Amino acid sequence: MSILIKNGRVVTASDDYHADIFVSDETVDVIGRDLVIEADTVIDASGKLVIPGGVDPHTHMEMPFGGTHTSDTFETGTKAAAFGGTTCIIDFAIQFKGESTVEALDKWHAKAAGQASVDYSFHMIITDMPEHRTPEMRRLSDEGVTSYKLFMAYPGVLLSDDGTIFRAMRKAGEDGTLVCMHAENGVVIDELVKIALSEGHVEPKYHALTRPTRLEAEGVHRALSIAEVARAPVYIVHLSSYDALQEIRLAQARGVMAHAETCPQYLLLDVSAYDEAGFDGSKFVLTPPLREKWNQEELWRGLRGGSLHVISTDHCPFCVKEQKELGRDDFSKIPNGGPGVENRMSLIYHYGVGKGYIDLNRFVELTSTSPAKIFGLFPKKGTIAVGSDADLVIFDPEHEENISYYNPRTHHMNIDYTAYEGFAVKGFTETVLSRGKLVIDKGQYVGRPGYGRFVKRGPYGGIYKPEAAGNITTPAARRLAAE
Repeated sequence: MSILIKNGRVVTASDDYHADIFVSDETVDVIGRDLVIEADTVIDASGKLVIPGGVDPHTHMEMPFGGTHTSDTFETGTKAAAFGGTTCIIDFAIQFKGESTVEALDKWHAKAAGQASVDYSFHMIITDMPEHRTPEMRRLSDEGVTSYKLFMAYPGVLLSDDGTIFRAMRKAGEDGTLVCMHAENGVVIDELVKIALSEGHVEPKYHALTRPTRLEAEGVHRALSIAEVARAPVYIVHLSSYDALQEIRLAQARGVMAHAETCPQYLLLDVSAYDEAGFDGSKFVLTPPLREKWNQEELWRGLRGGSLHVISTDHCPFCVKEQKELGRDDFSKIPNGGPGVENRMSLIYHYGVGKGYIDLNRFVELTSTSPAKIFGLFPKKGTIAVGSDADLVIFDPEHEENISYYNPRTHHMNIDYTAYEGFAVKGFTETVLSRGKLVIDKGQYVGRPGYGRFVKRGPYGGIYKPEAAGNITTPAARRLAAE
């Protein structure tokens, strides 16, 4: 199968030029002006952007939580991702206490096998890692799972103590892999929840009121301090507030190998959403919660200035009916999470590029190139170059839509609402190639479940600041720093 894309404006994290792209089988074969090459399919991209397929490093498909599981399967979730211009996700496999992480990985492989429309990989959520089992982390690395997630929240279920976190970070640093941290002080949060419930506060907004920004900042500070002592890189997931961002900046300034992501919900939604009529505020019960609106400007500044490296979605969908309803009389029982994998690219283009917060190159970097580099996918993913996977998005910068659950062009996720109901966007995915195969053709799904395959990832590929290189002691990490 060969495809020739003509007359497009090719935009990567570093380049912006007009060219044709010839795709042969699964990879980019030729890039040049006015190419005359016979191809099975010719696509005219005049007036359109041609960008690398989005890489979303934070999704939760078929994830068990709070007596239910997320509503998107690997089939429905990756199909929705493709509609939105994302061609690779990194989902989270979960090790439950007492279980081998290798066994947990096998379970997630079984869930995804034969279902995905685009490529996928896994992080491993570690909940139980005594010293005698730390060699499992190297086994996971050998299987292409080169990042792990630990929690400072959800005591008794997912929370890891500081000793476990240090042990995991130290091992990750030795192996050239990466620990991702959910950073909140979950123990104190649980006490605040008990107080709220004892006072009769059961409404969804108390999910936010019992998770203040200072407890996020404290968790981020602690995670960064442990990583600094362990001499290991760390990646803070779903950072939501200015307080937490300041901790990232301070750590980076002293040379800590600190990365962080934020998400569209923290850039575009705010705490007022919890005041929606009836039980509708439950739609926005996610963790960390939505913050006061002024935090948004600070997060955009962090993205523009380089303190924040990635925009992911934390796609974790639970339907209001039957799932969020589990917490109608107790906010602490509302399943935490919201949808977004389909909407990320249009939202960030419109409200980031369109509003002048970031430029086109930074847009591509934040949604594709940077996560590909950090998580060991680059240059196979995250760029447009000869030899790279032909994960390509033809993006129409003039196409306007209103995001809505009721709009069949903007909603393909398996959930009964969208968090961005009524949001207007200018800039929309038109056509998507995943490893050279058309998945979305002019807004129509032409892919098939099972085409997407598991991608083994390489070692941590973060870009070190010069002052941080002195902290790196392991051979794998020194090699990466030298590169």
